[in-house]
Amino acid sequence: MVRLTRIYTRTGDKGKTSLGDGVRVAKHAARVEAYGTVDEANAVLGLARLHAEGGMQALLSRIQNDLFDLGADLCTPAAEAEEPGTRLRMSQAQVDRLEHEIDAANAELAPLNSFILPAGNPLAAHLHHARTVVRRAERLMVALAEAEPVNPVAIAYVNRLSDLLFVLARAANANGAADVLWTPGANR
Repeated sequence: MVRLTRIYTRTGDKGKTSLGDGVRVAKHAARVEAYGTVDEANAVLGLARLHAEGGMQALLSRIQNDLFDLGADLCTPAAEAEEPGTRLRMSQAQVDRLEHEIDAANAELAPLNSFILPAGNPLAAHLHHARTVVRRAERLMVALAEAEPVNPVAIAYVNRLSDLLFVLARAANANGAADVLWTPGANR
């Protein structure tokens, strides 16, 4: 369990921060950018939860918890001889759960005949916003993985999460009936 008795430490005043393994890096390091963007996505989901109820509320709560797990995974670089279970890492079970949730939510939606705009009611708009932040986190994680080891399950998780958020945004828009459709060239 985490216990915070003081919020400020002054250790970051010169532009450095500590990773989960204690190594100090610049606050703009690729790893910090990746897990910082995951944190941003989590905050956007917090906004979405203001408009969610019931099962959607519970689902978004689980995802927010997963995103903290993802941040913990990303902030601690993998050691070459890391023993399984010694660090909190994203699991295949978390990815599988997202796939199940995508399939269940998508089964209720009419097929898409057009691209949709990231709009609709407040819940849908926040979910679309979260989706775009998750996609940015994914791009940063993939770039990080080209330079140093990243848990491949973590990358799969964010890939599925953006898909789930898209489907949930459509579900929030009256199961797609209130989606705002893109009209190509409408303003020429």
